[in-house]
Amino acid sequence: MNANLLQHSTGVVVVPPPAPRRRDSSAVLKRLRRDIGRAVVDFNMIEEGDLIMVCLSGGKDSYTLLDLLLHLQRVAPISFELIAVNLDQKQPGFPEHVLPEYLEGLGVNYRVVEEDTYSVVTEKVPEGRTTCGLCSRLRRGILYRTARELGASKIALGHHADDMLETLLLNLFHGGQLKSMPPKLTSDDGDNIVIRPLAYCREHEIETHAAAAGYPIIPCNLCGSQPNLQRQNMKAMISEWEREDPSRIASMLTALGQVVPSHLLDRSLYDFDSNARRG
Repeated sequence: MNANLLQHSTGVVVVPPPAPRRRDSSAVLKRLRRDIGRAVVDFNMIEEGDLIMVCLSGGKDSYTLLDLLLHLQRVAPISFELIAVNLDQKQPGFPEHVLPEYLEGLGVNYRVVEEDTYSVVTEKVPEGRTTCGLCSRLRRGILYRTARELGASKIALGHHADDMLETLLLNLFHGGQLKSMPPKLTSDDGDNIVIRPLAYCREHEIETHAAAAGYPIIPCNLCGSQPNLQRQNMKAMISEWEREDPSRIASMLTALGQVVPSHLLDRSLYDFDSNARRG
């Protein structure tokens, strides 16, 4: 076993907080802080007096999200509050002590919500089928409810730029839609605003930062343990494209913000009869 890993008694591998960040990660952290600040400004994600519910799963992305928002809270010209929320889905072997101890060490307000969605998903989804769809719907409903209970004005999720590209390709290849993850979204019921402050952050830089920061990573043994997921195929495709031509992914990310409705086929976005954009 890697010397940096500890085997918890439950069988889940937990990465303990190591020494302070190495100097070679400082440039990455600087870029991540710049990118989250740019996304927050570009999409007006955070406003004066907001209470932001930061969804913390125990993965590298959500730890990085919380870290960057805490820094932004210290340096931003506006005042806003953060509360970390973890949904304990009662996965077997989940180390319940890890997140509370980590958050208490930071002095961050938090709430752990216990809901046995694991049993629901494993009961409802046939063996061999992907669990992500049902699992995400259950999580979303619980998190929306929790945000209302807390009086949170925004819900912050840890999706990053690579997640957005993977979602774009999934919808293109398997959903028949040109659609990705929006950086900011009002929920269907109108009660919640979801923000994705990592919208401009690349996954490989999050990985570098997370390794240097030594977050106590908790692996997912439900969705994250399933082989041959289509999202994994999209991730592999993006990685291969980036190896072949690093500028290709940068161009794709830029394209997400430069849509030309008149050059597509969607009549709800463009009135081809009068040659004018709708709305």
